[in-house]
Amino acid sequence: MVRVRLQGGRTATLQIMADRPEGGIVVDDCAKISTAVSAVLDVEDPIEDNYHLEVSSPGIDRPLTRLKDFDIWEGYEAKIETSEPIDGRKRFKGIVRGTEGDEVLIEIEEKGEQVTIGLQFDWLSDAKLVLTDELIDEMLRQKKASGAIDEDQFDEIETEDTDSPDEET
Repeated sequence: MVRVRLQGGRTATLQIMADRPEGGIVVDDCAKISTAVSAVLDVEDPIEDNYHLEVSSPGIDRPLTRLKDFDIWEGYEAKIETSEPIDGRKRFKGIVRGTEGDEVLIEIEEKGEQVTIGLQFDWLSDAKLVLTDELIDEMLRQKKASGAIDEDQFDEIETEDTDSPDEET
């Protein structure tokens, strides 16, 4: 379980974000979770009003919901929001530098210089990875390593050499 969130609106949405410990949840997994959770919610009925149930994978730009996520994704860019302003700001964007005790370390730009600051984990209201080429490359590497992607199932990509002059016929 990555995150469970009940979002308000005209009709509330119960969002369940799930993943396997090794990553790689697929649509069929989400459908199984949805069916199982729906059955329990129908019997227990913990939400009084109408709501929509949404089960999804965390995606590449996944939320960082546990302290250890900031160690796992060290070196990648993230957006972090705090519940209260810190030095006049609530939003921070930078490179995750791990954790130290109960603090999340993030390298941000401050007055033209890169500085690493610590934010108490309990102060965070939202944190997620930023979709970058490096993050996409890492996710593909993990999927290949786990066997989730079999490159033999794909056609070979042919490219033209645009550096050489066209041959005359």
